[in-house]
Amino acid sequence: MKLGIIAAMKIEAELIEAAMTNVTRETCGSIEYCLGKIGNTDIVLAVCGIGKVFAAICAQTMIVKYAPDAVINTGVGGTLTKKLSVGDVAVSSAMVQHDMDTSALGDPVGLISCINIVEIPADAALAGKISAIVRGMGINTVTGTIATGDQFIGSQAVKDRIVNTFGAIACEMEGAAIGQVCFVNKVPYGILRAISDGGDEQAFADYPTFLAAAAKTATEVMLRFVENWR
Repeated sequence: MKLGIIAAMKIEAELIEAAMTNVTRETCGSIEYCLGKIGNTDIVLAVCGIGKVFAAICAQTMIVKYAPDAVINTGVGGTLTKKLSVGDVAVSSAMVQHDMDTSALGDPVGLISCINIVEIPADAALAGKISAIVRGMGINTVTGTIATGDQFIGSQAVKDRIVNTFGAIACEMEGAAIGQVCFVNKVPYGILRAISDGGDEQAFADYPTFLAAAAKTATEVMLRFVENWR
């Protein structure tokens, strides 16, 4: 069994790589893929870069070239709910693209053309296992819809729009692209986001302040997950 792990930024992946043994590296395009093991689990780890396009490129290449049995996207994000504060963890039951909008053609906001769905379902078993691990670590967690877009959310008005449209619990910039690639390739996927900011005007101050701590929380969850995956 092989697990694919994708992070957007090096800070979200470096402690995972440090836990890997027998590491080899291959570069495809601009993305480096680290191959190795954590315990008895084969890992392929990549830092995709920020935004949906880099995330999709990375996920498609990972699936085609390395054939993981599941893909987990880990990292940080902004909260969209009072139930999650900085340091807590959001787990995805489904992903949406909050900046996808063909409603002028009569479509629902967020409808993803060609697959014709708004919500991309995450793998329920993976989500349940991640959530259980987070709770076992004594960290507050909520499972629900996570919203992706090529936009750092730092506005209460935008935050409210995303919540009112999609009922999302957190926002970030890569997960739904990875989810879409996994969906069309029939590969189970999971998304977790440690909360780094509030997604409102205060986010511009919170994010640089709490990024490192949130990234460490996400990494610690991922390492526990790998230990208990099989």
